[in-house]
Amino acid sequence: MAEPRLPGRLRALTPARLQLGRAGCGLPTSELLAFQLDHARARDAVQMPFVPAGLAKAICREVIEVRSQASDRAEYLRRPDLGRQLAAEDAVRLQPHEADLAIVIVDGLSAHAVHAHAASLVLELTDRLDNWKLAPIVTVRQGRVAIGDAIGERLGADLVCVLIGERPGLSAADSLGAYLTWNPVVGRRDSERNCISNIRPPHGLSYAAAADAIARLLRAARHRRLTGISLKDGIGVLPSHEP
Repeated sequence: MAEPRLPGRLRALTPARLQLGRAGCGLPTSELLAFQLDHARARDAVQMPFVPAGLAKAICREVIEVRSQASDRAEYLRRPDLGRQLAAEDAVRLQPHEADLAIVIVDGLSAHAVHAHAASLVLELTDRLDNWKLAPIVTVRQGRVAIGDAIGERLGADLVCVLIGERPGLSAADSLGAYLTWNPVVGRRDSERNCISNIRPPHGLSYAAAADAIARLLRAARHRRLTGISLKDGIGVLPSHEP
């Protein structure tokens, strides 16, 4: 049996739009409709409201719900700075816990990703951190990555892990990202974080693989007391167990 032609083989390996064909000067109708559907899904993901109510039951842990200073979705999209700041009335609800780790679940630009993947990833991750002291899990509406710094600082955690819905693309409207920061305080730079992205089985990183990578980075961060560009991941680079 002859092997499939190269274009067909490439399309089987990636969700990227390759070799779409053409009808006259335009795309075939099926490809145009598929593009419009994916575009609509991406737009819907950005606008979807975050509903954190079911997370506490799903992960069997205490969950504290807070908001950023963005009053609604429209302001959140216009003012990224407000999404990085914790609402003053909610900040007082976060008390120090002297924890090793704070897990913060943020809607970001895709609440759909958080609804689909956050609880399963948290369960996988906490299974790998048996001896760690965990702060109550915090969920954030209208949040950006950096809001985890304010939350981690309020909770007194050594590390913060922000799980956030990533910016939707035309092939992925439900991608979850994880951002890790040592000694979280307001004003941390993005270069002081480590990121694991595209967590969205079966088309992206699996929960188990993502939890392995996050746990490996967390252990190394605690051992070296840093995160960011000075902390590299990879086989043989970071320890696979507690130092």
